Amino acid sequence: MDLALPPTRPMGRLRRLWRSRKALAGLTQWIIDWGLPFAAGISVLYVFAARAASPSKVYRTFTLIDPPEHALLWLASVIGWLAVPAVLGGVAGHVIATRIQSVKSIATSTLFQRRGWGDRLRPPSRIDYLGSYFHGTLAEQVFVDAFVRIAHRNDWVKAQDHWEVIIRDTMSTQQFSKLDRHECLRQAQDASVIHMRPPALVGLCAVCVARKP
Repeated sequence: MDLALPPTRPMGRLRRLWRSRKALAGLTQWIIDWGLPFAAGISVLYVFAARAASPSKVYRTFTLIDPPEHALLWLASVIGWLAVPAVLGGVAGHVIATRIQSVKSIATSTLFQRRGWGDRLRPPSRIDYLGSYFHGTLAEQVFVDAFVRIAHRNDWVKAQDHWEVIIRDTMSTQQFSKLDRHECLRQAQDASVIHMRPPALVGLCAVCVARKP
């Protein structure tokens, strides 16, 4: 059985982008996963509460200046009293603790390098689309032949999904946690190509084995 041609268009662009967030630092991941939904929930509460009372009243209740007068304002008051200080205090404590611990700690991948603000703010690229390996380097072609043709019986969709899961979880391990976001993704993919090829040659995929009932 020959290796089937990959789909004409890359699959799951948004899914690959979402899973690539694991290359980011822990705090940045937390903001994306929990901070933004938390802020969106507070914004929705503020809008609905402002329709029942004035925006200034909601603000004064939220900041505990005035006592609440109805259910939505009570909820805003509780969030302003408990949730917001806890979240902000936890984030501030994490940032300070991380900075203290990293004063004399540096990843070997960043030795002697100068990082500008562009490098610091630039998000990581997406996890590679396996179809691009079809005409890639010899090592990429050999890997995709084993991983797609042998381990997944030419099922490009399943192979792509499992490849992304492997890279996502690899980037979350201790070995890669200290790396720069771009280096983290690059090294995770390079290491996975090396370590996933031998089992793929005998028809095994780590994700398939782990999810086997």
